[in-house]
Amino acid sequence: MGYSREIYRSAMKILRGRRRTAQENAQRRKAAFYAACPEAEKADRRLASTAVRAAKAVLSGKDVREELQKLKEENQSIQEEISRLLEEHGLTQKDLDPSYTCRKCEDTGYVDGKMCTCLKELLRSESYRRLNALTPLSLSTFDSFSLKWYPDSSQDGRPSPREIMQNTFRFCASYADHFSLKSPNLIMTGGTGLGKTHLSLAIANTAIGKGFGVVYCSVGDLIKKLEDEHFRHADFEDPTGTLLSCDLLILDDLGTEFRSSFSSSAIYSIVNGRLLKQEPTIISTNLTTREMMDFYSERFASRIIGSYRRVVFVGKDIRQQKRLCRKPQLG
Repeated sequence: MGYSREIYRSAMKILRGRRRTAQENAQRRKAAFYAACPEAEKADRRLASTAVRAAKAVLSGKDVREELQKLKEENQSIQEEISRLLEEHGLTQKDLDPSYTCRKCEDTGYVDGKMCTCLKELLRSESYRRLNALTPLSLSTFDSFSLKWYPDSSQDGRPSPREIMQNTFRFCASYADHFSLKSPNLIMTGGTGLGKTHLSLAIANTAIGKGFGVVYCSVGDLIKKLEDEHFRHADFEDPTGTLLSCDLLILDDLGTEFRSSFSSSAIYSIVNGRLLKQEPTIISTNLTTREMMDFYSERFASRIIGSYRRVVFVGKDIRQQKRLCRKPQLG
């Protein structure tokens, strides 16, 4: 999955913390047992010495089969003694061993060189957490999307905004349900406050739940970060690699960023780079096709028109409608 190095490091840090805590707790339990039963600590030391003596015997290069057999029998006898002492104190060896959160990988993140399911889950949850820290992701689900804000009246026999948005909603829900690395690119177009961000984040929610690596960013914030990296040599990870390698990239509010040759070039580079790698991208914008040509270039607009499926949003600004509903009524 296409998770950034930053997310991977964060997940591994959590695993290391879990493993360290499990081992420290085990050490405390063992210390408490030894304090109550000094004989067990002495036996444990004798057990460790048999392992050292066995290693020295093997390294000597002599025929040590008889000596190793004696050490094996001594080792077994000591283990039986420790088990007896544990039983006398109402314990088992398991009570002294580290209690790892994941028993399969013992909180290392890998089993036989393959990524453990616990690390995969951590990567998903960390991706979700970071995305949610920047956006109202937990509120932006398909279940929380309401069609009541879209007018149900139409003119000249044309579909009403609600009918159009119902189709848009169904398409986005289906896109999320069937999302894969081969899913098409989408460009969500329409005025401000019509639900573009909500439905793009609802898609992100579903994709993350399926285990895909999703990166959401407001284009304005992204350009600022890229400018800091490019012009000021800021001390943070260059996000370009993440943007080009994640499973799904969502670029929100295209066209609201400060316009410059750098911003236009940066956006084109990201969009074109993902097209060349055939990785799905969702763009939301208030710009029309003509405005996109003027704001960026005909080359950029041509790439979008030829490679993205257009998803139309219509109606009246929902944010304004909600604000009006919250205003106290006078009189």
